[in-house]
Amino acid sequence: MQTQRTALVIGANGGIGHETCLALLRHGWRVRALVRKALTIEQGGIDWRTGDAMKRADVVEAAAGVDVIVHAVNPPGYRAWNRLVLPMMDNTIAAARAHDARIVLPGTVYNYGPDAFPLLREDTPQHPQTRKGEIRVAMEQRLQAASDTGTRVLVLRCGDFFGPRAGNNWFAQGLMQAGKPVTRVTYPGDYAIGHSWAYLPDVAETLARLLDREAELPRFERFHFGGYWVDGHAMLDAVRRGAADQSIKAGQFPWWLAQLMSPFNETMRELCKMRYLWRERVQLDDSKLRAFLGTDVHTPFDEAVRAALIGAGCVAGTPSHAPATA
Repeated sequence: MQTQRTALVIGANGGIGHETCLALLRHGWRVRALVRKALTIEQGGIDWRTGDAMKRADVVEAAAGVDVIVHAVNPPGYRAWNRLVLPMMDNTIAAARAHDARIVLPGTVYNYGPDAFPLLREDTPQHPQTRKGEIRVAMEQRLQAASDTGTRVLVLRCGDFFGPRAGNNWFAQGLMQAGKPVTRVTYPGDYAIGHSWAYLPDVAETLARLLDREAELPRFERFHFGGYWVDGHAMLDAVRRGAADQSIKAGQFPWWLAQLMSPFNETMRELCKMRYLWRERVQLDDSKLRAFLGTDVHTPFDEAVRAALIGAGCVAGTPSHAPATA
């Protein structure tokens, strides 16, 4: 008889961390969450642990007895990546080694430079042109090295996250202003160029389905999550439908202002460095993932956009956190 498995989610207050907690609960996992501050509204069924991902002892203690560690923690607002990201990853690796747990990393496309575009596969060479991209590559390199000495690893790379929980993402902080009705979509790129978007509940559900088959995964595995590949016109139309307002205008993100602010604002400085991702078609090839799962987790785009609008406080309503089934 198989005993119930336990997962530790580091960074459970964030968008992907919280959605992963919910997905794992749906799939029958025990869920433990390591956070610096408890949520104001606690999710039933989660074993909340207070601690700091920068303190190895906190992470190792929280991971005692778990089967999986989901590394979903990031410094807020792009701040202090150089100082914080890799030490936090090293602490997760130490905890996984101490307790024989698999590490799960929700990844991004920041690893890739323009030479890899337009279609990104799991084995596409990574030549990032930003420091943040270099750190993302270093994270995966450390995970690969840990795998070479016995630690199990799963990486799921995704496009730009968005979802029912407003957070540090392009949808809620770039295309519109969270907490206010949308009158204009300030799109960061050419409206005619496709862009990859990852709806957080769908990403989390995919992770849960992969972990249901954890025993079938090799020691080190990578998948790409395709999500939605839509251009700016399709996003604008979905926002108009989600807000029930066809008068919402098509605008452009003020890169000139972000550039002007970048010497004084770290978030703006880092956003400017990632502009290259909006200048060209960037699409994730998810054929390997679909072949393994034999299905696709796909919430209808309009439903996902409306949930994200509600979550950002731009539209009244109560968003659903559950993804659509395949």
